[in-house]
Amino acid sequence: MAKTKAYLFDFDGTLVDTMPGFADIAGKVMHRYHPEISFEYARQRYLETSGNPFFKQLEIIFPGDPTNPEKARIFEETKIEGFFNSHFTGEVKDAINALRSAGHIAGIASNNFQELIDRFVATGGLEFDIVLGFRPGFEKGPQHFDFVRHKYGLSKGDLTFVGDSLKDAEKAFDYGIGFVGICGTFRPEDFRKIREDIVTIESMKELLYL
Repeated sequence: MAKTKAYLFDFDGTLVDTMPGFADIAGKVMHRYHPEISFEYARQRYLETSGNPFFKQLEIIFPGDPTNPEKARIFEETKIEGFFNSHFTGEVKDAINALRSAGHIAGIASNNFQELIDRFVATGGLEFDIVLGFRPGFEKGPQHFDFVRHKYGLSKGDLTFVGDSLKDAEKAFDYGIGFVGICGTFRPEDFRKIREDIVTIESMKELLYL
């Protein structure tokens, strides 16, 4: 952490508390198309596979199912209203502003669609050095990490990713950069299944004291 020059943050569930609402929508959509599984089970599978775009989550949960594109469309359309009713908390704003004031790069790396993240940030009252969302062929993980490293001339040791999902942790460790797990969607013991020495925090302000 002492070497970190740039922090990249996942968006949903990390910077903004959208995950419970998204999980409810996903659970309802999956249960509607697959009544043989319960809403609760579908919701849990959404959380377990979070960190991927929803259309990829569906392919993990229901490989090759012909209704996956329709389920993804309904999910993306339904989530938008709740998404733009969310906001950055004062704690998140204080943490990001403090990191940037200390000379760190602070950016977003999300698998939410680029245009949605851009719209949210434009009216969210918080500035970031770089905002990366999903678009075809460019998603959270190596593609985002490579882009940031090349843009700012960073080594892997200069970069730390902060996220709320187990997939976020896997993406960071597989790439070879630092990772901090923010608890909420998953517990510290869940993160430790990925790596025993993983760093976790309960709130964004704790990031300033690591």
